[in-house]
Amino acid sequence: MDAPLSSTTMPSPVGQLTLVATPQALVAVLWPDDKARRVPLPALISQAEHPILGQAITQLNEYFAGRRNQFSIPLDPRGTPFQQQVWLLLRQIPYGETRTYGQLAQQLGQPTASRAVGAANGRNPLSIVVPCHRVIGASGKLTGFAGGLATKQRLLDLEGNARDPHQTGGT
Repeated sequence: MDAPLSSTTMPSPVGQLTLVATPQALVAVLWPDDKARRVPLPALISQAEHPILGQAITQLNEYFAGRRNQFSIPLDPRGTPFQQQVWLLLRQIPYGETRTYGQLAQQLGQPTASRAVGAANGRNPLSIVVPCHRVIGASGKLTGFAGGLATKQRLLDLEGNARDPHQTGGT
């Protein structure tokens, strides 16, 4: 049987975040009004004193303060093999850059799968840490984001992002 998941909340510039972890890794970073079906999780045990959750809070605070551009906490996102592939690509998008859904589909070798990439992006359980906010529409416009488009813009602004994937090294 899997170990129970622990959780805590933290204030942030983009609202109260809920962090979820196993004893070994971060499982989820959830938005204040996240829908339960977006990231299905079992019952959680509230545990403020937890080494992984404490590490996540420290790294997220450093990110929001502009002192961290890459996360080093162990991660355990739960999803399908396709979702896992997409989430791995998200982690490879450099700080301050963006990619389009189509560019990610191309990277997967599935150029017609941009909608599937978008669906997997929307189910990313590790918001901010696995930077789904760095994925934009082909036109350069911001598109759906579980934390809301204003939050997505705020995160891109924090990273000094130009939003044009062609000017930021996107392929």
